[in-house]
Amino acid sequence: QIQFVESGGGLVQPGGSLRLSCATSESMFKLDTTGWYRQAPGNQRELVATSSTSGGTIYYADFVKGRFTIARDNARNTLYLQMNSLKPEDTAVYYCNVQPPQYDYWGQGTQVSVSS
Repeated sequence: QIQFVESGGGLVQPGGSLRLSCATSESMFKLDTTGWYRQAPGNQRELVATSSTSGGTIYYADFVKGRFTIARDNARNTLYLQMNSLKPEDTAVYYCNVQPPQYDYWGQGTQVSVSS
């Protein structure tokens, strides 16, 4: 069974920071590129960042470049997203999944709210 479990979200002021974590199974994490996605109310889910299994190939969406950093710890089967300089438009539920995403792998996500 494949399961992604996201955590670390919360409510922060603009300019603040959060560090998200995503834990999953060893089999999937060590074989596939994994990424962070987000979905705001009424919007489609969008790709935020991805990391290859080795961490050597990184992708960032334009709207987070210079602010977010993706990292992974293969020994702990955990993916991270360090989010700095948060903006209100970053408010969304953040999910992790493989790239390209598999429908059955979507979890509950973690809520990130940025508001003054």
